Amino acid sequence: MLGAFAKLARFACISLSLAAAPAIAQTGVADFYRGKTVRVLIGFGPGGSSAFYAEILARYMSRHLPGSPNFVAQHMPGAGGLTVANYIQQRSPRDGTEFAITSRTAAFEPQRGNKNAAFDPLKFNWIGNANVENSTCISWHTSPVKKMEDVFVHDFIVGGTGADTLAIAMPKTLNRLMGTKFKLVTGYPISTDILLAIERGELNGFCGLGWTFLKLRKAEWLADKKVNVLFQMAMEKHPDLPDVPLIQEIAKNSDDRQIIELLLAPQEMGRPFFAPPDVPADRVKALREAFAKTLADPDYLRDAEKSGIEVQYTSGEAVHDLLTKAYAASPAAVKRSIELLQE
Repeated sequence: MLGAFAKLARFACISLSLAAAPAIAQTGVADFYRGKTVRVLIGFGPGGSSAFYAEILARYMSRHLPGSPNFVAQHMPGAGGLTVANYIQQRSPRDGTEFAITSRTAAFEPQRGNKNAAFDPLKFNWIGNANVENSTCISWHTSPVKKMEDVFVHDFIVGGTGADTLAIAMPKTLNRLMGTKFKLVTGYPISTDILLAIERGELNGFCGLGWTFLKLRKAEWLADKKVNVLFQMAMEKHPDLPDVPLIQEIAKNSDDRQIIELLLAPQEMGRPFFAPPDVPADRVKALREAFAKTLADPDYLRDAEKSGIEVQYTSGEAVHDLLTKAYAASPAAVKRSIELLQE
């Protein structure tokens, strides 16, 4: 009887210990963050979509992270979003007090052999993704390019923030795979500068503009028919654009389609946030949970709507799985995509 009672008592103690473990871990995270400042680094300059996502997140995430630290958003522009990714890999503290947002293509640059991408995205602690991006290729109303087929006939000048961004990488690939006539101009600091260049007549269009950004922040362009939406760059069509083709639909063969889809994989992680490697697991978990709660916060969503950004939450674990699958693509497809981008 006594032996049975001792076993029961021991089981009860173990059960209580297991139940208390999450609370203890939560307390430890709160103790760490209390009184600290968390920096949310932005891989681009002020005024672009990435800045809006990060600045609004920084406004509300404190209320959902144990310890309620202060949050500040800071800009670290350069190299199409690679500068901040390199910093997070190489110099950022590994304690959970910094994380960043960069371009949706940055995490794929090491796979493409970009020597400026000095980081391993599979070692990052992905906090989550704030939007699944449906990018569009648009032409200004004065351009002779009115539909996708016209890009095979007329020179079409488009701009981008960096040579490795989708806005430059996709037109470059299409030129070499299909014989389109895109002319590429890089070096614009942020996407709004590209839009101003289109209005000034410096560019004919932009092949990397999010549909949500276009319809919410440039609604007058659509209402006044100032732009033509030539094609979509996404894995699936946006419900608003059932008649606008996906670019992979006009691929000449299955090999070309696979290469295009490899370039489109980043669209599934349109606004990715990530922390350095080696951050303690309990803090990564807390950051992920706080990120998810923030993106469901009514005040955050209200501010996001006012700023013209669309929120579609993807977990950090799902982002990591997406990258793992992308990095497992066939060597032949990866090699060909690299060759196309480097030719």
